[in-house]
Amino acid sequence: MSALKRQMHLGVFWLGTGNHSAGWRYEGATTRNSSWPVVQAGARTAERGKFDLFFISDSVVMDPGDHPSFVSRFEPTTLIAALAAVTRHIGLGATVSTSFSEPFDVARTFASIDHLSGGRAAWNVVTSTHNAAALNFGRERLNEHDLRYEIATEFVDVVRGLWDSWDDGAIVADKATGTFLDSSKVRPLNHKGRFFSVKGPLNIERCPQGQPVIIQAGGSPPGQELSARSADLVFSVVNGDPASAKAAYDSLKQRVVKHGRSPAHVPILPGVMPIIGETDEQAKEQLARLQGWLTSTNAMALVSQRLGTTFPAIRSTARCRTFRKRPSAARRSRRHCSRWRAARR
Repeated sequence: MSALKRQMHLGVFWLGTGNHSAGWRYEGATTRNSSWPVVQAGARTAERGKFDLFFISDSVVMDPGDHPSFVSRFEPTTLIAALAAVTRHIGLGATVSTSFSEPFDVARTFASIDHLSGGRAAWNVVTSTHNAAALNFGRERLNEHDLRYEIATEFVDVVRGLWDSWDDGAIVADKATGTFLDSSKVRPLNHKGRFFSVKGPLNIERCPQGQPVIIQAGGSPPGQELSARSADLVFSVVNGDPASAKAAYDSLKQRVVKHGRSPAHVPILPGVMPIIGETDEQAKEQLARLQGWLTSTNAMALVSQRLGTTFPAIRSTARCRTFRKRPSAARRSRRHCSRWRAARR
């Protein structure tokens, strides 16, 4: 068997006001994330540029000090369902948290979007990281970090089991015999686990893809385990340190093998914020302009929100462990201001 052909994979992490938190102030930049014409144009541009994925992140809490694109945002599954009607080829990914959802609903939603898009749906599995989100769902705080991943692991198993509760060709629709459904190709799931009890089957036929794509981005050991076990695609953070990036890459790929999967079948997409210029100096000037629009107040508010703690009280928390290890946006962007890094297998 010939070796798997290596390919570059490019995805857009959509932020309507720009990746930099002050990007909306740039000449010609859009100032709203929840604008349908803006998102539609962005998705069509990415598709025209042959990108693989147009991705929508999510959170179920609003913090006035957060990134402008997170202050006001569409519910992502609604958005990618609408984008399915105005695009033809690009993959459409959306975040849904396992901490505030039910497996049957998630399985049904993404199966529906997969049908609507002709097999282009992708689910980004997150466990949520902000305790304030729990207050919107009648809870005082999130479950502890490792418990959230134990729940997520079973959650994903249930969702995938529901997607597999239909075989291809179950709907016969034979007008001559009056047979609509081949009931032998549809079966209940009958899942009874530690966290979920779901009978099934799903009430929509098998997806065009068989199963929608699973995305994961956890950088902690439990997050890497979930990725290695279940993910079709992994998002990672470029932290500027080649040695630690290589160690994280190798760790994930080793875990993939442990779960009986081929490392080549789990591509990794590192995230970058490119600052584009004809020369390094032009790119640095653009970055300096963006950085100059930040104030100590809004910069601290954004960093505090990302780390889940208020400065200067930095301490270890369970929130966004991977992001806590990243260098500042200014340092990271200067280091990569004129380079575009692509995904690697």
